[in-house]
Amino acid sequence: MEYEPLIYLRVNRVPPELCARARAVSVADLHENTGHLAYTGLMTSAIHRVTPGTVVGPAVTALCRAGDNLMAHRALSLAQPGDVLVVVCQGESAGAVWGDLATRFAQARGVSGVIVQGCVRDVDAVAALGFPVWASDVSPAHADKGKLGAVNVPIVCGGVRVHPGDLVAADGDGVLVVERRHAERVVAGAEIKMRREEDVARRIEQGEMLWNLTGSAQAFELLGATEVDAAYEDPTWSALPLTATQSASRPTAAPAPQPQQRTRETK
Repeated sequence: MEYEPLIYLRVNRVPPELCARARAVSVADLHENTGHLAYTGLMTSAIHRVTPGTVVGPAVTALCRAGDNLMAHRALSLAQPGDVLVVVCQGESAGAVWGDLATRFAQARGVSGVIVQGCVRDVDAVAALGFPVWASDVSPAHADKGKLGAVNVPIVCGGVRVHPGDLVAADGDGVLVVERRHAERVVAGAEIKMRREEDVARRIEQGEMLWNLTGSAQAFELLGATEVDAAYEDPTWSALPLTATQSASRPTAAPAPQPQQRTRETK
C-alpha cells in the first residue's frame, strides 16, 4: 500500500470503559466472537510476543520507511494513556524501530504496549522494565530518524487492516484487532463465553467429566463411530458399533488349530 506522508493529530478511540471490559477476557474469547465479521482481525503468528505481558487498548498507528523510526516516535509523542502503538516498518529487517528509551518514554506516558511489524531491540532491558512488546523480528541494528511516513492512518500490520482507534488486544496467543464499530458486540460475546467457561471449570472441580460438559459426547454419538474394547495390536477382535449404552467387546478367541502330524505312508 502507498501512503501519503500525513500525520493526523487526533484519534477517535474505542471507549475506555469498553477497553476495561476487554481486559477481563482473553484474546481467545474475543476471537471466538468475531465469526459474524467479514474477517477475524487476528494477526499472523509472525507477530509474536517478545516480552511478557498482555495489552488491550485503542490503536495509535505509524508507518515507518525502511531503516527509519521517526514516525514511530511521532506517534508515540501523540499517544495517550492506555493506547497501544501499532507500527509497520517497510523493509522489516532494516533497523530496530523500538528499544529501551522508547519504552521508558512510553511507560511515562501510560502507553499499554507496542505491536511492531519489523525489528525491535534491547529486549532484555525492555523485559526488565515490564513493558509488553510484540514484533516480527529482533535485531540490534540502529534505525535512522529522517524519513517521512504516516501517523494515525489505516495500516496493514500482520495481515490485518488497523484503523486508528480500533480495539487492539494481545496476549500469549497473539494479536487481535477489532474495528471500533464492532467492539461492543465482540466484547459482550466474549464476556458471555468467559462466564460459561468459568461455570465449566467449577463443575470440573466438582468431579464432572469435560467430555460431557462441552457437548463432545453428543457430537461423538451423532457420528456413529466404532469403539473396540481391545488393544489395536491384539490378534483377534470384533468391531461392534456403539450406541450410547453399548460397548464393544472382544469376543472369545477361537482355539488355535493344532498342527497335524505326518504319518508314514504304507503300501
